[in-house]
Amino acid sequence: MNDKVEFSNRLKLALVNAGYKARPTDLEKGFNSRYWGKSVSVQAVAKWLKGVAIPSHEKILVLSEWLKIDPQELRYGAEASKAINSKKKLWDENIEFIERETIDCYLSLPAKERKIAREIINSLFISSKINSDEINS
Repeated sequence: MNDKVEFSNRLKLALVNAGYKARPTDLEKGFNSRYWGKSVSVQAVAKWLKGVAIPSHEKILVLSEWLKIDPQELRYGAEASKAINSKKKLWDENIEFIERETIDCYLSLPAKERKIAREIINSLFISSKINSDEINS
């Protein structure tokens, strides 16, 4: 099964568990009444339910708050959510909200973009280390 179909199955289950029908019109009305951005169409949410598309991270956050489900669980499944949340617990004391939000955005990127982001961060780290070593010399 692919990511889109798996997300669709989790979304349908979350809707039913929250007491809603997994129908595009119900999802569209419920979502748009809670979302402050540009409204989504019935066709767009139908793609979410059919396993053709996955909504953006911002929209997943709205869905998860509405349906009372962890956003990582909705997006990636229960096992991935447990792994992500266990790592977050280690970081909670040392990482501010803005950094956690950045990490969540990073995790929602496709693999190719995550690789580019890692390379940029590693380059910045090496550069700052070199500059720090030069100053301390």
